[in-house]
Amino acid sequence: MNIVIGSDHCGYELKAKVLSYLQSRYTVIDCGCHSTEPVDFPDIAGQVCREILEGRAERGIMFCGTGVGAAIACNKVRGIRASVCHDIYSAHQGVEHDNIQVMALGNQIVGECVAVELIEAFLHAEFSKSEEFVRRVKKLEMLENIAAGK
Repeated sequence: MNIVIGSDHCGYELKAKVLSYLQSRYTVIDCGCHSTEPVDFPDIAGQVCREILEGRAERGIMFCGTGVGAAIACNKVRGIRASVCHDIYSAHQGVEHDNIQVMALGNQIVGECVAVELIEAFLHAEFSKSEEFVRRVKKLEMLENIAAGK
């Protein structure tokens, strides 16, 4: 599986801790940042989402201080569904029921071991083809049209 990751300066530490683990199991595209120098998370989130939308990655992981800002930024990109996932159930259920493509993690919230477990739950989950979940995801896509003025 090809995955894309990114972080702002607040999430850099957690991203750096899990990077070698990810690279040993997946093909990883790293959109930065690459230090604790301040950077704006929306810039990195946009790059992560572009990799998914253009087909170079199947899933993405964003790291920031809490995961909240990163999830908000990713959800502003048409065609992307993202969620903060700080528990195992949300990490897999978000894919299974809502077909999220991006998981956001907070460096100030979870540690390295928990982050690895969350990432594995997220990456191994598959979207349910059950009619109720397909219907709901289509309705989410319709909400993007409202936001676009259509």
